[in-house]
Amino acid sequence: MAALGNFFNKDKTFRPKKKFQEGTMRHQLHKQAKASLQQGLDLRQVVNLPDNEEIDDWIAVHVVDFFNRINLIYGTVCEQCTPATCPTMSGGAKYEYMWADGERFKKPTKMPASEYINHLMDWIEKQINDENLFPIVDTSPFPRNFRQICKKILTRLYRVFVHVYVHHFDAIVNIGAEPHVNACYKHFFYFVNEFKLVDKKEFEPLKDMTIRLCGAQPL
Repeated sequence: MAALGNFFNKDKTFRPKKKFQEGTMRHQLHKQAKASLQQGLDLRQVVNLPDNEEIDDWIAVHVVDFFNRINLIYGTVCEQCTPATCPTMSGGAKYEYMWADGERFKKPTKMPASEYINHLMDWIEKQINDENLFPIVDTSPFPRNFRQICKKILTRLYRVFVHVYVHHFDAIVNIGAEPHVNACYKHFFYFVNEFKLVDKKEFEPLKDMTIRLCGAQPL
């Protein structure tokens, strides 16, 4: 598991990493979570809310962390993910995702996977950089709908896992990243399962793999 931290510290990212402001509680929680990963602790235990910490702080830290990590994972295969190879954002023949953001794309719109993921990362980045949604100062409150915001972000991030596993897993294996991607997937699964942040139906495309890899079913 120590190699997991080393792999995800590499500079090859799909876009710049979002970082926490030093000296804040969220920065401390981020360092604590990162240290737990590098120490090779049981991922089922790593996701548990630390004593005397606020759940929204813990969720905020992980939303940003998963954004960074999934960016890196997609960055390793994005050259193979083109409009020609992936004309739709899909997870196999049965699952297709359309993009809508309520602004430029008001209705669900079919598009290549690379375009979908680019819009997705822009949409997430805009939200996590909005201090009204993800406060930088510890004393600033989270919005009342913060949990719902995070659920939508994490649900959409999960679809990147689906696409990468179904359509680009050979590329992941070829660069020797399979153990690291699997570990990140397990960490994500245990976290969203612990706090019920992704609906059970979203896991259907990777249900069998999830049971085999994580030893558990979505709640």
